[in-house]
Amino acid sequence: MKCRFDSLPLSQVFVDLGHCPPSNSYLLKDQLNEMEAYYPLKLYVSENTFLVQVDEHKRADEIFGGEYAYFSSFSQSWLRHAEQYVDMMVQRFGINNHQQVIEIASNDGYLLQYFMKHGVPVLGIEPSLSVAQAALDKGIETLVDFFGVELAKKLKAKGVGADLLLGNNVLAHVPDINDFVAGMKILLSENGIITMEFPHLMHLVEQIEFDTIYHEHFSYYSFYTVSKIFEAHGLEIFDVDEIPTHGGSLRIYVQHEKGPQSVSSNVEALLAKEKSKGMQTMDYYKGFQEKVDGIKISLLKFLVEQKEAGRTVAGYGAAAKGNTLLNFCGVRGDLVSFVADASDFKQGRYLPGSHIPIVSEDAIKSEKPDYVLILPWNLREEIVDQLSYIREWGGEFVTAIPSLECF
Repeated sequence: MKCRFDSLPLSQVFVDLGHCPPSNSYLLKDQLNEMEAYYPLKLYVSENTFLVQVDEHKRADEIFGGEYAYFSSFSQSWLRHAEQYVDMMVQRFGINNHQQVIEIASNDGYLLQYFMKHGVPVLGIEPSLSVAQAALDKGIETLVDFFGVELAKKLKAKGVGADLLLGNNVLAHVPDINDFVAGMKILLSENGIITMEFPHLMHLVEQIEFDTIYHEHFSYYSFYTVSKIFEAHGLEIFDVDEIPTHGGSLRIYVQHEKGPQSVSSNVEALLAKEKSKGMQTMDYYKGFQEKVDGIKISLLKFLVEQKEAGRTVAGYGAAAKGNTLLNFCGVRGDLVSFVADASDFKQGRYLPGSHIPIVSEDAIKSEKPDYVLILPWNLREEIVDQLSYIREWGGEFVTAIPSLECF
């Protein structure tokens, strides 16, 4: 295996989560007796670039196909985050109806809809037909395609350019990061701005967020590494925000090299912060496996104890991260009876690997489980508020990461 950025061979294992099915490959009932494909989920870290990456065993066009099951609009907190971002960009950079906003991995139009409310021309690029159709139904122009140099050149040839080019939680999903960033360079207008949001590797390591590792996440980035990648393609990061989404993320602001925006002191400060933590040394990445194994033991011990005591545990949120957790820990329907989810696309299906049924929230109200295991812990506050009624029968919430907590 070679590094996705500099193509040098990789030998240092960061963590090995065994063999898992793709985390968003939800099953219909008639598929339960069919053979499931399992792929290795082993991450390596480059000794040269410090890019953490999984080998590409399942192709991106297979993962993000017509039946991709993640719809951004089912999370109210994520919609608020998107709306606040749009308001900030309009205010800070004066994004208006004379400019073109293009979003890569625009999903179901969860964000572009807010630019449309400001009268700003928008274009979404989304490879998954299932979610792209939801955006089209909202009247949001959307191309169903993968982004890279080829598509950027086609759009540029048609006179399309981006004054604001954005992508939230897409960098991790890109198998060919050099082609992706080179494509952004082509599509960005002369004085245009790129913003990208992505989970910060620092938080993954320090909060043991191993469940954010799955096959559709090909790479995991520090600010140092992402800066080097953009710099290699003639792009300059002029500002960065540390934001709380997905357990701790970064939002980078990018322009062409020597562009009109002055470089914020935030850039040097974050590079210095990472360096002080040792993120540019291999020692920083050692010992992660032992911490992950400890979470597995704690969760299994808790679930077995509840089973032996005759208490019931249900899950909430059929998220990809939950599937990584459950499959790595070997949890099945005998320990977690069902997982409730707000998405009617997922309801009636089964989790990959564990085959735990996905149901509506009504099942929690009718079954009254003793514990609700929150799988998308990044939405913890939203879910606790939504399901606060479980207190009526003495129910408690549980999270497994960064350590087991009942509350």
